[in-house]
Amino acid sequence: MASNILETEEASSPSIHIPQEWSEAANTIAYDSPTSPLPVSLICGAKNCGKTTFSRYLLNTLLQRYRRVGYLDTDVGQPEFTTPGFVSLTVVDKLTPDLTIPCLKTPERCFFFGDVSSKRDPSTYLKYISTLCNYYRKEYCISNTSESTAKTELPLVVNTPGWVKGVGYDILVDMVKCIAPSHVVKINISSERKNLPAGAFWLDEDFCEEVNLIEINSARHDSFNRSVLVQKDARLLRDLRIMAYFRQCFSSSLNITTIKELANALASHPPYQVPISSIKIRHLHCQVPHTEIFYSLNASIVGLAVSSEQSETLPWCSGLGIVRGIDTSKGLLYMITPVPPSSLEKVDLLLQGFIQIPTCLLQVQGSMSPYMSTNVLATS
Repeated sequence: MASNILETEEASSPSIHIPQEWSEAANTIAYDSPTSPLPVSLICGAKNCGKTTFSRYLLNTLLQRYRRVGYLDTDVGQPEFTTPGFVSLTVVDKLTPDLTIPCLKTPERCFFFGDVSSKRDPSTYLKYISTLCNYYRKEYCISNTSESTAKTELPLVVNTPGWVKGVGYDILVDMVKCIAPSHVVKINISSERKNLPAGAFWLDEDFCEEVNLIEINSARHDSFNRSVLVQKDARLLRDLRIMAYFRQCFSSSLNITTIKELANALASHPPYQVPISSIKIRHLHCQVPHTEIFYSLNASIVGLAVSSEQSETLPWCSGLGIVRGIDTSKGLLYMITPVPPSSLEKVDLLLQGFIQIPTCLLQVQGSMSPYMSTNVLATS
């Protein structure tokens, strides 16, 4: 499956040892919390403090008590279950056997923000988070037990970015107020100046919700010098996620285990033909002249979204696609995507942001850039 490419890069990662205070924090949330409402835990801290590792461990701990757990991922740069650029809500029902290996899952609802940081458009970023929170509350926070059993109450884990200074701090405070978690887990690192302020940093006269604050320390190694956290190059990890995602275009029985094999397979994969008249195009975080729209779209990664007739409703996203080519004379756009046809039929909006095709996928034998073929892009 898609995780194969990731696994080849992660195979040398050492086993993770969880410190006792991490275990105690996770157990407190999972077992010392009331059964209703279920715990909503927000994990925060500076970059590389272990938020993702602790979130994975907390998920596993909660799944030992609950059948399913919700996971709200607000880290558009280093998401847990999606490719970069997404804010998503995923329902998890299986334990993660190896905390060192990330895996892709199909989120229940997601928005394509189109960038690896919220700094370009904090207001839209927070609007996406608020909408996902409202969806979670509507679908999985049930006060009336007579409602459909399909809507089971779920505990929620919220993973946050490591940008905790300046505007990033303000965004985090707004996020805590919006989500109103039952628990905030703050992970501190040895460099005090990089940490969040001491105590309940989000409190002010406008927010008086009762929140359980749990502070734990980041752990690089335990007393036996065993590695606790796995450090990865952020850009490399983002590229690996994108490649793993598009690996899903092919059957798991197809022997694609290297980046070169994936690049050649994608370059020769028959694309979907999408009538240009059936879609709208929206550029995120920038403006593109009307005459350059198709040139900017060609050889790009786009979010595949479903627009709404109501202007105040944000477009849910179904996944990503690579624009393989555009033939304006035929009015066709050629696209590669693992999104199934049943979902693709509903897509009528392409969102272009700053998530790019990994350069290693462009180095295909016999063609330096298989996604920018001049005989495909026509300008009649």
